[in-house]
Amino acid sequence: MRILVTGSNGFIAKNLIIRLNENNYNTLEFKRGDSLELLSQNIIKADIIFHLAGENRTNDEDLFIKNNIILTKEICNILKNNNLKIPILFSSSIHSDRDTAYGKSKKKAENLLYNLHKENNNPVLIYSLPGVFGKWSKPFYNSVVSTFCHSIAKGMDIKINEPEKIIKLIFVDDLIEHFLLSIKNYDFGFTKVKVKPEYEISVKDLANTLLNFKIYRETLFTDRVGEGLIKKLYSTFLTYLPIEKCFYEIDSHSDQRGRFVEMLKTKDSGQFSFFTAKPGITRGGHYHHSKFEKFLVLKGKALFRLVNILSKEYKEIKLFADKPLIVESIPGWTHDIKNIGKDELIVMLWANEVFDKDNPDTFMHEI
Repeated sequence: MRILVTGSNGFIAKNLIIRLNENNYNTLEFKRGDSLELLSQNIIKADIIFHLAGENRTNDEDLFIKNNIILTKEICNILKNNNLKIPILFSSSIHSDRDTAYGKSKKKAENLLYNLHKENNNPVLIYSLPGVFGKWSKPFYNSVVSTFCHSIAKGMDIKINEPEKIIKLIFVDDLIEHFLLSIKNYDFGFTKVKVKPEYEISVKDLANTLLNFKIYRETLFTDRVGEGLIKKLYSTFLTYLPIEKCFYEIDSHSDQRGRFVEMLKTKDSGQFSFFTAKPGITRGGHYHHSKFEKFLVLKGKALFRLVNILSKEYKEIKLFADKPLIVESIPGWTHDIKNIGKDELIVMLWANEVFDKDNPDTFMHEI
């Protein structure tokens, strides 16, 4: 299948073309500055059109007419003049009903495509898009998310004009998933759709969330980045960091036993660390009342010991890096770990709570 993407050097189109190539589609491209002759040639070759070209933000209202209306009209004329019934998917806007130059131009383009469907029987799918954000979005043009990410990543101040304003957002990867599904099922007549999931957030909360991403890198904390809007915002934020900021030093606490390094802290799921021990060295020798931990040997050999502080029940386990085994500490049990190998011991450690020096829940107790 040959797929034509207009506006191929734009934010959404770049993401789409990458995914199309990953799925082994044959892509044809049309971008700003290309000739109408090339547009016509590509339309005639195409099996489906993603019409993503357009003007989003400009002080010259004539550009809205040229790039949103006239270009769409040219595409419709080429399809009708060549009696081509191929589907066309158009990136419109939730602002197409607004009385603005941009909104009017998008509405006019939608009407042109509606007439194309009626007169030439082309399937037409109109995507009514809110703000789209994600990798490769252009700051100060495509999205307030990209503008904030760019400024914060570069250490610049951000400007918030309407802090309480609620904005609607969709993630570019979610949009592309809808596009890919539409390729496989384009018997949609003339349809207007909204992409889900759609997120709502105030401008103030958006700014604070993105500002916190930068702070978390300094404090080792992370937000809940496993799913939803926060995940997608953090994914986007990372793409705006200068490459030299994609690595950063963290503190290492060393003594005669070895090193202890905290790597990552969470608000409600504890923290990740690692420690080392020289040959013959034993670390630990304490118990917790409610705190619990998981240990995994990454390098070397270790003897892990546990003793119930009441019953004196005893258990020991040998751990080897080439045979991964997780050992959990148990509240009310003293535990320690000894390097029984000839080389340095390296152990990954997860604790269910972030260490609090004022309330460590750690009590020394010999085994």
